[in-house]
Amino acid sequence: MTHLWVRAEERANERRVGVTPAGVKELLAAGLQVTVEDSATRIIPTADYQSAGAQIAQAGQWRAAPADAIIFGLKELPGDTGPLVHRHILFGHAFKGQPSGVDLLDRFKAGGGTLFDLEYLVDDTGRRVAAFGFWAGYVGAALSVAAWAAQQAGEAMPPVTDWPRKEALILDLTERLAKVGHARPTALIVGALGRTGSGAKALCDVMGVAPTGWDMAETAHGGPFPEILIHDIFLNCILAMPGVPVFLPRSALVAERRLTVIGDIACDPDSDFSPVKVYDRVTTWDEPVLRVSDTPPLDVMAIDNLPSLLPLESSEDFAGQLLPHLLALPQINHGVWARAAETYRAAI
Repeated sequence: MTHLWVRAEERANERRVGVTPAGVKELLAAGLQVTVEDSATRIIPTADYQSAGAQIAQAGQWRAAPADAIIFGLKELPGDTGPLVHRHILFGHAFKGQPSGVDLLDRFKAGGGTLFDLEYLVDDTGRRVAAFGFWAGYVGAALSVAAWAAQQAGEAMPPVTDWPRKEALILDLTERLAKVGHARPTALIVGALGRTGSGAKALCDVMGVAPTGWDMAETAHGGPFPEILIHDIFLNCILAMPGVPVFLPRSALVAERRLTVIGDIACDPDSDFSPVKVYDRVTTWDEPVLRVSDTPPLDVMAIDNLPSLLPLESSEDFAGQLLPHLLALPQINHGVWARAAETYRAAI
């Protein structure tokens, strides 16, 4: 019997989950065994999973789970777990030259486990089968507009916390913009036709920000892209990967510009392929922007778990996309799972 073990997230400020109680019911009905770890921070209460029929385990008990269990989480594993012997489903951030990814792959190799990276879970056309992109774009655009509003009001961007629903986010952002009157920033979205860009555009539309949308046609020439500098906000929704052009080189810091906020929603600053070269580290909920220039100010928003700021909606959306593929786990040597395993084997 295929055993799916849903671990408690151990990263701070991570309340999302990749399967809902309704999904657990479907998995059980299909003959899978499901264990869900207790979590005091998960947006969906443990009791709801227990009511759905899941076995409940203590947080962190996945380390001692049966060897054939498939461990499912979203964000990175703790660095102190040693060799990884299980099959794991998660966002590993390990295949683009990230330094932390080297250690993760070494631990998998040492333990004989397998990484099924959710970012590389793709159909036979190469399209990802489940992604948080829309909500990353939505929240990333919101925080970027909030950073612009803080600049206009002469204030520092305050820490952020999650919102229970998107309506609460919109109300919060409306109140921040009220401090600067009816003015609205100009924005340019790169990757406007993708999931993330669609989310960014949706937020801009709600807030009365009319964005310029770029996608492959506008970026195919490879740069330079001086048009970015004449907008107030630049929203990067393109994942770092070989062949992606550099949209903002380091020289942009000293160039004449109107640009004062960068929302690097894709957020891969430590990748060799990052298209935004003006900063070198992610930002946090406590310090959501990094000021990289003062004349005029230029703030970078690069939070790497943006959808967790809307944890319920993003979890429900992602879980719905992924569930058909979790139901296929008994055929893990075929289809999307086989392709993800091959990506892992090629990396080690």
